[in-house]
Amino acid sequence: MNSNITDQLKEKYEAIGQDLEVHLEGLLHSKPITYWDYINTDALLNLQIQRTTLPDEMVFIAYHQINELIFKMILWEIEQVAEKEVLTAVFFEDKLMRISRYFDMLTTSFNIMREGMDREQYNKFRHTLTPASGFQSGQYRLIEFASTELINLIDYRFRKTIDRNTPFEHALDHLYWQAAGKDYKTGEKSILLINFEKKYKEEFITFMKTYNTKNLWSRFKELSEVDKKDKDLIKAMRHYDYTVNVTWVMAHYNAAKHYILGKDGDGEATGGSDWQKYMHPKYQKRIFFPDLWTEKEIEAWGTNI
Repeated sequence: MNSNITDQLKEKYEAIGQDLEVHLEGLLHSKPITYWDYINTDALLNLQIQRTTLPDEMVFIAYHQINELIFKMILWEIEQVAEKEVLTAVFFEDKLMRISRYFDMLTTSFNIMREGMDREQYNKFRHTLTPASGFQSGQYRLIEFASTELINLIDYRFRKTIDRNTPFEHALDHLYWQAAGKDYKTGEKSILLINFEKKYKEEFITFMKTYNTKNLWSRFKELSEVDKKDKDLIKAMRHYDYTVNVTWVMAHYNAAKHYILGKDGDGEATGGSDWQKYMHPKYQKRIFFPDLWTEKEIEAWGTNI
């Protein structure tokens, strides 16, 4: 064995109070790694459990599980920006473009759903999903919290009444997606929203507090004046913002229209939400980085795609 490597290993384990010889002895009895063990292929491929006998339900399940894995990768990249002690425009741009590529892939992947499932089958098995909904992706909400300040996620009707001093629980109750699960005239929540909050409310509030000052928008504003004017970084910020809040959302919206409003669809979302007004970006104008857009661009948000 290379003595230099041995010395480095000894130094590594001594630093944490461990004996290198013990760890080397452990290697004598360890099994060689295989691809399927490392990736946990068998476990992964046994997570697709259908509720019906309709073949295309497998496409639906696997597709959404892949989305959740991509969301995990996106959160992983955002966390690195959030935790970076010395943040530069170059590092920021690199991470943003990684994230944007993930969302670009998610956007184009909607063709798998749109063209890859039989519409008649979908409109049969989808009723077994009630009251579940893609609305209930907790990771997607975390991505939003980690991307911008909470005020930019508040329901457009209530933004003037909420500021940074508003309690997090109150802010949570007025986020834009609450409109999909709550009747604001009566205040009554749908079972969709009740189940969602029961599962994630405490996690969301903790996460909101954590990312209150280190979300992508807040971190951008901490950069030096020179870095904040970096053309490549601004381009990356705008691309990410538009990709997530317009391009990806509209691809999702159009896929939903294809099935829910198609000849076999009934127009109702499985979770019972007013999905058209909730999803379409022109209604809520969700914008992560508002200062990077002109008034004209904001006014036309989501209307020209």
